[in-house]
Order: sequence, then structure tokens, then C-alpha cells
Amino acid sequence: MPIQITMPALSPTMTEGKLARWTKKEGDKVKAGDVIAEIETDKATMEVEAVDEGIIGKILVAEGTEGVAVNTPIAVLLEEGETAGDIKAAAPSSQPSPRGGEGASPVKEEKPVQQQAAIEKGTRVFASPLARRMAAEKGINLSTVKGTGPHGRIVKDDLQKAPQSSPSPQRGEGRGEGAVRSSGPDAKQLADMLGMGYTEIPNNSIKKIVASRLLESKQTVPHFYLTIDCQIDDLLAAREKLNADGKGVYKLSVNDFVVKASAMALMAHPAANVAWTDNAILQYDSADISVAVATPNGLITPIVKAAHTKGLRQISEEVKDLAGRAREGKLKPVEFQGGTFSVSNLGMYGIKDFGAIINPPQACILAVGAGIQQPVVKNGQLAVGTVMSVTLSVDHRAVDGAVGAEYLQHFKRFIENPVSMLV
Repeated sequence: MPIQITMPALSPTMTEGKLARWTKKEGDKVKAGDVIAEIETDKATMEVEAVDEGIIGKILVAEGTEGVAVNTPIAVLLEEGETAGDIKAAAPSSQPSPRGGEGASPVKEEKPVQQQAAIEKGTRVFASPLARRMAAEKGINLSTVKGTGPHGRIVKDDLQKAPQSSPSPQRGEGRGEGAVRSSGPDAKQLADMLGMGYTEIPNNSIKKIVASRLLESKQTVPHFYLTIDCQIDDLLAAREKLNADGKGVYKLSVNDFVVKASAMALMAHPAANVAWTDNAILQYDSADISVAVATPNGLITPIVKAAHTKGLRQISEEVKDLAGRAREGKLKPVEFQGGTFSVSNLGMYGIKDFGAIINPPQACILAVGAGIQQPVVKNGQLAVGTVMSVTLSVDHRAVDGAVGAEYLQHFKRFIENPVSMLV
């Protein structure tokens, strides 16, 4: 019988995605392993491979469609000897529009998953973008609405049946649970009312998820900030000599030293290489450093695995490769999912210091500023030195002030004396 091809979950945080492009069309033969479509996930654009052999009998979701829920049928595959007349499933009655409208699965589940967890404080509520907008307009708390969409997802029809609550600010749904919504107009409504000129730049899936996770982090993770100054004159001298010795074969950056020093400090002080869970603190065995990379589609954090075991040249090559493929949207999930500690470096933009937002479920992120020449005291004498400020943001549930301070002492020792990272 015909086989339904469904929207896959290509990352742990993915609940919906954009069907960016079909690489096969109706009537095309496919075999297991053939790339049939490209899906824009919450982190990257990824290829989807066929797991069965057959003919694409019907495409149910057009390319360019946003807001397609995970496990929603997107196409029907015909097996040998079958024809289009054998297709039993109808096309979705209300597909998401290219701008991300309301969507529904063509096959209604007999027993929708109950959203019991949604009623509990701090858990996620699954709702379509249109349902979220309707809830905000009507003043409906989504945690009290029973979803009838795929896997208990709240859709437009559920909001039309739900009773309207008082117009007071409501709790935010999704990853921003606990947020207070403004009762006034949003930026677009205000601009329209005042006749302000603007250009709308649609948010892609990556920007939406990054915004949601950052909001969740600031609302649910108790941030604590620690700043320390590091003199990096010896580092700059070592970098210059190593690059000269490399004769163009490799070129180390200050950030490569930062990644290495961050990892070495974690191994020297493992109490900072942790993550919080309700039942226990997880202390990791390896220092896997997530490096923040700006891409045209938004922020992503590819990972240098076991950075403490790698030399500066290998770290440099890996970061360049990961960053390049991140900007092209070609990273594999294993290359950006996980990590035990993050580094965000804005020093190349001349930023002196800043506080970064923690990347859950990690407990720490190191914000790196620019190296700036300024007066310093060396051996009791005033001199000019290059000082780099770094700020450690910690999840105070897992890393307290003393642990964070001790970690920074180890980092400072490694970054100010790069030779110490070799022993």
C-alpha cells in the first residue's frame, strides 16, 4: 500500500520546519538513500533521504511552506505496481501558507496526545503560529487549551472554541513560558498607526528558535556574571611566531587560543564543566566547546569536541571548517547539538566587554572582548600592555560564584602563559 513520507524531526528542539525545496517531483522513481527534499530546521537547512524505494505519487506540502509540524505527511510514495488511484490519504485540508500560517495533518489522529504537561508550570505548550497570535488577541491562556492537532498541538479551531479570558497580561507559551505579554500594540501595529516607514524582513526558522531559546534562558536560568582582565602580550607574541613558522600553511587566531584555554581550564577545574537537571548536576568528562558563529540565517554554535586534547592548529582548522559550513547551512546535527561550554567572541568588532546569554542546557558561556593596549603594572613599574576582558556567565544553580571565579583563575593562567597549555 502507499507509504506516507512525513516531516522528520531533524533535531531535538524541532517541532516544525520549513519545506525549503523538493529535489524530486511527482512521478520520479526513488530508492533508499536518495535525497528527496531539503528541510529548514531550527538550526540549519538539511537534506532528507528516502528510506523506501518507490515512485513519488503525490506531494502533499508545496516547497516554501513554513510551519509544517513534525510527523505531518508531506508526500506519498507508491510501491511497485501501485498507481495514483491507490492513494488513500487526502491532501492536507489546510496547509501552512508560505509565510507560516495554519496547518493540519491530513490524517486526524484517533486519540490526540493530551497536553497534561502543558498545565504544569514551566513546561512547553505546542501551538501553531496562528493559534499563538489568536490567543494573544483574545487573551487566552494556551496552557488551559486542549490541542486537537498532530501530537496535541493547539490549532486555530481549538482557539475558536476556547472561552475568552480577561484582557490582563497572560503567560507566554512555548519556550518563553512565564513571559508577560504587553497589552499595548506591537512594533508593527505602532508603526502602522503612526505612519512610520519600515521594511518587513521575515524571520526564518533559525532566528525564531534562537529568539525563543534566548528568551527561555533569560527567564528560567539565574544568570550570574564574573569578569576578569587578562594580559595577552605573551599570547600575541606566541601567535606571531607560530604563524611565521607556519609559512602560510596555517594561521592561528586569538580565538583559537581562547578555545584551547577554555577547554584546558575546564579539565583543570571540572566543577565548572557541568549542567543542571532537577535531579542531579551532570559533570562532563570531556571539554566540548561550542563556538558562537554569526550566519546570514542567525546564530549557531558548532562544537569543537574534546578541545582539551587538540593542538592549536587542529582547533583552528576545525573552527574554520565548522564556521564555513555553518554559514552555508551544511552542518550535521551532531556538529552543533550538545557541547559542554560556549565561547562567544566579539573582540574582532572592537567590543571591550559584554555579558553573553547562557546556551541551555549548558551552565557557562565565556564572552570575550577585544585586546586593548592600556597602562598596566609590571614588576612594580608602569608599562603598556594588551589587556583582554572576558566575562563568564554562569547558571547559578549549577555553578556558584566561587566555582566560576576559580575557573577564571585557571583560564587566566593558561591564556596569559600559552606555553602552560602544552604541559
